[in-house]
Amino acid sequence: MKSPSLNAAEKFDTSRANEYARQSRIALAGYDACQDLAACMLAASLGESTSAKVLVVGAGGTAQEIIAMAALEPGWHFTAVDPSEPMLEAATQQLAANNLLERTVIHLGNVEDLAADESYDAATLIGVLHHLDGDDAKRQILRSIRDHLKPGAPLIVAGNQYAYASQPLLLSAWGQRWRQHGASAEEVKAKLGKILQGADPPHSEAAVQQLLHDAGFGDATRFFSSLFWSAWLTCKAS
Repeated sequence: MKSPSLNAAEKFDTSRANEYARQSRIALAGYDACQDLAACMLAASLGESTSAKVLVVGAGGTAQEIIAMAALEPGWHFTAVDPSEPMLEAATQQLAANNLLERTVIHLGNVEDLAADESYDAATLIGVLHHLDGDDAKRQILRSIRDHLKPGAPLIVAGNQYAYASQPLLLSAWGQRWRQHGASAEEVKAKLGKILQGADPPHSEAAVQQLLHDAGFGDATRFFSSLFWSAWLTCKAS
């Protein structure tokens, strides 16, 4: 049986990887601000630490979270994990363009594939949870991340929440966001139809908190929100 993250990776083929940077910045208003703030939140959580090993799960695409963290903290090093080869290749190109390959270990596969004794000072899981079907798959990836974190280590989780159809105003505004960037009425309709069919986000912030608690993390602090998208910082429970 394939792991849930491998099933999700099948959605991210070469075509999607090639358009990911543009599409993600339209779909998420404030994409770069969220990545910048995630870096700031991790730096604030880790305090005076000048060196840290950070596990970046779902790093494929823009590698923007690594780029933002690396600019803020020149002593940090990263392990970039993604099960989609096209997405990881796109990320690798961005890391190379920013001279970050020497600070980054690239891992094609899943968190579960990492050596059992690999431990990290912090981790990020950005734009992943809503692509995993069902709570079991979501808990599985969170627990796998927890197993590789040091006691009390921080985790950034970011992604969509709410059942999309349950929030018609937000869904309509999302369509307007695409229209704002030149999409026709037909294109907007197609994109919204794809959104409704293509993901399984947690249905509330409380559901996100429960998933984190179930996986062994403490209460989460939300630090960013944009339509369906939110970002939180939590820490591995003692």
